[in-house]
Amino acid sequence: YEEITNVVTRERELEMSAAFPVLMRKVYLWMSLALVITGFTAYYVATTPALIGAIITNQILFWGLVIGELALVFGLSAAINKLSLTTATLMFVIYAVINGLTLSFIFLVYTASSITSVFFITAGTFAVMAFFGYFTKTDLSSLGKILMMALIGIIIATIVNIFTKSEGLAMILNYLGVLVFVGLTAYDAQKIKQMLMMAPDTGEAAQKVALLGALSLYLDFINLFLYLLRIFGSRRD
Repeated sequence: YEEITNVVTRERELEMSAAFPVLMRKVYLWMSLALVITGFTAYYVATTPALIGAIITNQILFWGLVIGELALVFGLSAAINKLSLTTATLMFVIYAVINGLTLSFIFLVYTASSITSVFFITAGTFAVMAFFGYFTKTDLSSLGKILMMALIGIIIATIVNIFTKSEGLAMILNYLGVLVFVGLTAYDAQKIKQMLMMAPDTGEAAQKVALLGALSLYLDFINLFLYLLRIFGSRRD
C-alpha cells in the first residue's frame, strides 16, 4: 500500500510540474494577445475619423464604454467560477476591444513616436518587475496590501483633482501611479505563480485562474503605460 501511495504521489508531482509551465505560458500569452487587440483597436479607431469623432462627441457612448469596461472586469472576476472558459475568454477579448476604443484618444493627444517610446519603456519596466516577482523569495503579500490602499488613495485624489485642476497634484499622482503599478506588477506575478503552482492539472478550472492572472497583469501594464505616458509623452501641437 505504501509503495502504491508513493507512486501516486510521484505521478501527482509530475502532473503538477508539467501543468505549471503550461499555465504560466497561457497567462503571458493571453495578456500579450489582449495588449495586441487593444493596441490595434486604439490605432484603428484613432485613424478612422467617424469612429473617433463619435466617441469624443457622444458623451453617452463614451460613458457607456467606460461603464461596460467596469462591468466586464468586475463581472469576470466575480463570476469566473460560474462561467465556462470560452465565455470568460470572450469577455476578456471584448474588454480588450472596449479598452482600445476608450484609449484611442491618446493618438490625438500624444505624438506617435512618444507613444511608441513609452510603450517600450513600459514593456521593459514590466518585464523586470514581473521577473523579480516571479523569482524573489521575499513574500510580497504585505506590500500588495499597502499598494492597493495607495491605489485607492490615488483614485480618490484623481477624482478630487478633476474639480481642482491642479497640475502639480496631477504630476505627483502620475509618479505615485508609476510606483504603485511597478510594485503591483511584482506582487501579481508572485501571486499568480503561487496560485498556479497548486493547480493539479491544466483543466478548465486551472485555465480560468490563469485567465484572471492574465487580466491582472494586463491591467498593471495598461495603467503603468498610461501613467508613464502622462510623464514622458510628447503632446501634439
